[in-house]
Amino acid sequence: MSQRKIVQHLTLDPTTGKAIPVKRGQILRITQTGNGQCLDFNAYNLEDYKEVFHCGRTRTAHGLNPGKGSHLWSAPPRERPMFTVLEDTVGANDVNFPRCSAFLYETQFGFDGAVPHSNCHDILSEAIREYGLTPDDVHDSFNGFMNTGVRDGKLFIAKQRAIRGDYIELLAQMDVLAVPACCGADLMPTSNYELKGLEVTIFEGTSADQKLLLENTCVNQRTPDQFRQPVIKSDRPLYRDDTYEPEWPWLEAVKERHEKTITLNERETIYLQMLRNDPDFATFSDAEIIKYAFFDWYLNTFVQ
Repeated sequence: MSQRKIVQHLTLDPTTGKAIPVKRGQILRITQTGNGQCLDFNAYNLEDYKEVFHCGRTRTAHGLNPGKGSHLWSAPPRERPMFTVLEDTVGANDVNFPRCSAFLYETQFGFDGAVPHSNCHDILSEAIREYGLTPDDVHDSFNGFMNTGVRDGKLFIAKQRAIRGDYIELLAQMDVLAVPACCGADLMPTSNYELKGLEVTIFEGTSADQKLLLENTCVNQRTPDQFRQPVIKSDRPLYRDDTYEPEWPWLEAVKERHEKTITLNERETIYLQMLRNDPDFATFSDAEIIKYAFFDWYLNTFVQ
């Protein structure tokens, strides 16, 4: 692979962040300068700040701990890859926990002074202020190098696994305002109870990197020109639009009912009887059981 050209390089002090434009095809690398610092990461479409990174869509597509090969998706109704994870030397990232906040440290640890405890929401807020964005514009973070899991139905934070020199590389799939921040949590194992910095490098992508760029081809990856209400509110209070008339274009199809006669073979009949006896289907009719079984099979067979 040809050598990548460095566009920008900087080091973030502990409990700080930086809003950095990253153009489509460029690579954003975040590197550990010490042994284990959690990264809190926000991302905004550089041409439309309302398009932001979305934990929920990313979690649905790539699981609770997305890593190499995963995309960082924007929120509905855009739903486009903003970044692709090219390299991830640790393999411990999180899209489950919300960013920590001054409220958290006040209510859980008693930090209620004039100067709040360092926290991710305020760090990200200060970083995006450079571009005219407000604390309300901070969104749930991609938590890089954050080792988490689920135990007995509850999320937990485990020991930080990253060491000096570990890194994650993100390929920008659009022009993005990237906001890497050093998590401000030192009272939980997020960064092994010690606040450290992070190194940030932006590279021009090579020809090999450019081949990994995606084209958005789905008609329902919507842009503001497709919105029935494309104008962003400039005032804070909410008022009813007296001219509003709801439109539900799918409603007629939802209300339609179609009968279909289905003939089951012997094996399918036995399976239906088994499901009839399953307490989970106690309130289901035979038609409802068959419909459920069909779609469950279809999703598991054909839908990723």
